[in-house]
Amino acid sequence: MNKQAELNRVLSRMDVIVLAFGAMIGWGWVILSGDWIQKAGSLGAMIAFVLGGVLVIFVGLVYAELTTALPKTGGVHHFAMTALGSKAAFIVSWSILLGYVSVVAFEAVALPTVVEYIFPNYQAGYMWTIAGWDVYFSWVVVGVVGSLLVTIINWLGVKQAAFLQLILTILLAVVGLSLIVGATVGGDVKNMDPLFSTGMSGVMAVLIMTPFMFVGFDVIPQMAEEMNIPKKTIGRILLLSVGLAVLWYVLIIFGVSLSLNEKQLLAASLPTADAMGAVFGAPIFSKLLIFGGIAGIMTSWNAFIIGGSRVMYAMAQDGMLPKWFGQLHPKFKTPGNAILVIGLLTSLSPLLGRPALVWLVDAGGLSIVIAYLIVSVSFIVLRKTQPELERPFRAGKNNSIGILATVLSLGFVFLYMPGMPASLIWPYEWFIIGTWWIIGLFFFLRTPSIKPSNTLTLQGQSLKE
Repeated sequence: MNKQAELNRVLSRMDVIVLAFGAMIGWGWVILSGDWIQKAGSLGAMIAFVLGGVLVIFVGLVYAELTTALPKTGGVHHFAMTALGSKAAFIVSWSILLGYVSVVAFEAVALPTVVEYIFPNYQAGYMWTIAGWDVYFSWVVVGVVGSLLVTIINWLGVKQAAFLQLILTILLAVVGLSLIVGATVGGDVKNMDPLFSTGMSGVMAVLIMTPFMFVGFDVIPQMAEEMNIPKKTIGRILLLSVGLAVLWYVLIIFGVSLSLNEKQLLAASLPTADAMGAVFGAPIFSKLLIFGGIAGIMTSWNAFIIGGSRVMYAMAQDGMLPKWFGQLHPKFKTPGNAILVIGLLTSLSPLLGRPALVWLVDAGGLSIVIAYLIVSVSFIVLRKTQPELERPFRAGKNNSIGILATVLSLGFVFLYMPGMPASLIWPYEWFIIGTWWIIGLFFFLRTPSIKPSNTLTLQGQSLKE
């Protein structure tokens, strides 16, 4: 029996919705909302997220069709393999893998940041200073312990991870909605000044962060063979999760900007938590929001270990990574080795300290939009080369959706380039990307060369099986 067939097909509609939505929300809405408003202004930040949402919705439509047409573990890997061949499949898989690893690493850095808000001055055991920020042993330990916990849960089984996701997403939603409703009723419109800050460059500075914030809907195709739902429903759930995430981020920015004025935003260590305390008039509510933020950390962390490990599993199945990464645990039916490696990488990220938050957001964001670009091109190619391929969910009658997704993805890639107002930070962010691709080059050169035409035959055989 094919190893992929041994994966447990146990995920329900609700499991898939909370995995995708929880992945997209994460912790950024708590820790970065003040940065977004300061860079672009209250209205400018909301516009940036709407524009980023437009990209994600078009790309989401592309993913929805391809996921229902090629429902195989590893998702994007098989989209590119079928349309463009093995070399393109490696590039898209390696790109999205950096995006996923950067998210889980981000959460490992975010967790001790949260604990610091709840327990000020808990840091002890000075280690070193990075980019002006002191790294302490106690701070690192919190991130490492969190990493071990999430890794073990995922190693034990996808259904267990999905149940954890459901509980945490409910907590996250209740806390976030409390802030939004409270700010709408008790906030002050005057606090929203300035509506725009530093003009278009401010909007662009926030815009480049949105792919990282929205990444998460694409974990759905990565676990396609573990879903026990109709193919057509998969596409609808994917788009629903994207729409909910766009609405969430816009409303959170709206709530924070109503609750805190410009001076309060500058003084806030965690703006969204401070906004909750301000609008309800008691510090205890700030602590309450922090628990919602912790839930967000865990939902994102959880989902991206699932997504990343399945991409590594698919790459190993096709000889792009050592076969060790493609082994399933005999009892839990999870790609346990891949999960453990991602957990190890995550455990190392707190050693970089809090400055790594922004570095990981930007470096991961570029990798994500590169993957979006290749998937969008794959969509166009498959519409032309395989018009007879069964597509339970269709993103329009022609290629217009794919073309728009391609153009928008390419536009986002240029925003990260040197000379642009929102270019990546040198040397830290380019070092992360460069190191990742130097490692990737080693495996790329050893990847078996398979042309799309050969892949189509193999794909047809696997679907019949």
